[in-house]
Amino acid sequence: MTKRATPKAVPTFRSEAEERTFWETHDTPPFVDWGKARMAVFPNLKPSTETISLRLPAALLAELKALANKRDVPYQSLLKVFLAERVDRETHAVNVSLAMSRQPRKRRRRTRKPPADRARLRG
Repeated sequence: MTKRATPKAVPTFRSEAEERTFWETHDTPPFVDWGKARMAVFPNLKPSTETISLRLPAALLAELKALANKRDVPYQSLLKVFLAERVDRETHAVNVSLAMSRQPRKRRRRTRKPPADRARLRG
């Protein structure tokens, strides 16, 4: 079993841009012992969101609010779930169709039909 060398010290950086440039051109193993790494947990971290303005037909909005009311959830939350499901389905469909288009197509073998006058002679 080979003994690991002591990790190199990570240099001190004057700016985030300088650090970014450093890590773009250097691998981490000489500086970090990944064998001692632990899973980080951030319980209070919330996904970033962005506010948008979306115009919906009044009837569609009314139906969405009625569905949300039946499920006892805010209609904006239900709309996010619906959008996420549809985006996932569309993304999956695109990936499947790409995979299918990359597979070699089976060539259909043509069967020759006998000429009409030969068919009459046989029959």
